[in-house]
Amino acid sequence: MAEHLLEVEGLKQYFRVSKKFTVKAVDGVSFYIDEGETYGLVGESGSGKSTIGRSIIRLYTPTAGRVLFEGVEISGHLGAAETRHLRTRMQMIFQDPMACLNPRKKVGDIIAQGLDVHHLYVNADERQEKVYRIMERIGLDRGHANRYPHQFSGGQRQRIGIARALIMEPKLVIADEPISALDVSIQAQVVNLMKDLQKELGAAYLFIAHDLSMVKYISDRIGVLHLGHLVETGTTKDIFDRPLHPYTKSLLSAVPHPDPRVEKQRTAIAYDYKSSGIDYTKGSYHAVSETHSVLATDEEFARWSAR
Repeated sequence: MAEHLLEVEGLKQYFRVSKKFTVKAVDGVSFYIDEGETYGLVGESGSGKSTIGRSIIRLYTPTAGRVLFEGVEISGHLGAAETRHLRTRMQMIFQDPMACLNPRKKVGDIIAQGLDVHHLYVNADERQEKVYRIMERIGLDRGHANRYPHQFSGGQRQRIGIARALIMEPKLVIADEPISALDVSIQAQVVNLMKDLQKELGAAYLFIAHDLSMVKYISDRIGVLHLGHLVETGTTKDIFDRPLHPYTKSLLSAVPHPDPRVEKQRTAIAYDYKSSGIDYTKGSYHAVSETHSVLATDEEFARWSAR
C-alpha cells in the first residue's frame, strides 16, 4: 500500500495541572492523511482539536504515540534534519488573524518569514518576487507589502496568514479554525481561496473547525472528536449520510437547514456523555465499511448498527 503523507498513531497529549490532577486533552487518537486531500477534524469547543494540530506540528511535545510525516517520525526527539524537514514541509494557519501577525513588521516581511529563516532564496530579487507572486494570488496588490497588519481587514489578515504558510510550498497545512474569527460573508471567500490554492500547490489540509457545513464543503474525509477521543471517522458522505455514533448524530442534528420548511421540522438530538453509559476508554475501532469506522464496544456497535 502507498505510504500516507501523515500518520497519527495513538496520540496522547496530557497537561499536568498539579500533583494530583492531569488534563487528558487528547487520549489515543489515530488517523491518517493522504497527499492532496483535506481531512476535517470536528467537535465541540474543548474536545482537543487544536491540541492535535499543535502536537502534530510540535508546538507541543506529544505525551505518547507516534506521528509520521512523509515516512519520518516527528513525535520523538527531533534532530536538525528532522526539524528542518518539519518546518519547511508543514505549515499552520492560526485561528486569530491578528494575534498571529507581528504588528511591528510589514506584511511583505511577515509573508517572507519562513523564507528568511530557512534561506529559501538566492537573492533579494527572488525573495521579493516570491512574496509578490503569492500576494497577487491571495488578492492583495504589490503595494500592500509595505503596510502593517492593522491597516487590513480581518479577512485580508487571514489571507496574509494563508500566504505566509503557502509561500513555503508545504505538503501539509494545518488550518486551525481559520474562518471562525471572520464574518460569515468573508468565510466562503477564504475557504474558496484555500481550495483554489490547494489545487495549484497539491498540498494536503488538516482542516480543524466546529462549523459542520463548512467542513462538509471542503473535506474529503472527516474525523469527529469528543473529549479527546476520535469517536467516528469516514468520508464526508459516510459521516453525513450514515452517522453511527450518538455524538455524531447529535452534532449533525444541530446543523440549521437553509429551507425554512425543513428547518421547522428539524429536531436536535441531545447527547450527554455522563448519562449515556458510554465509556470511550473501553471501546475499540469497528469498521462500518472500508472507509468508515466508529469507536465502540462490541455490544454498542451491534446496537448502533441494528438501528
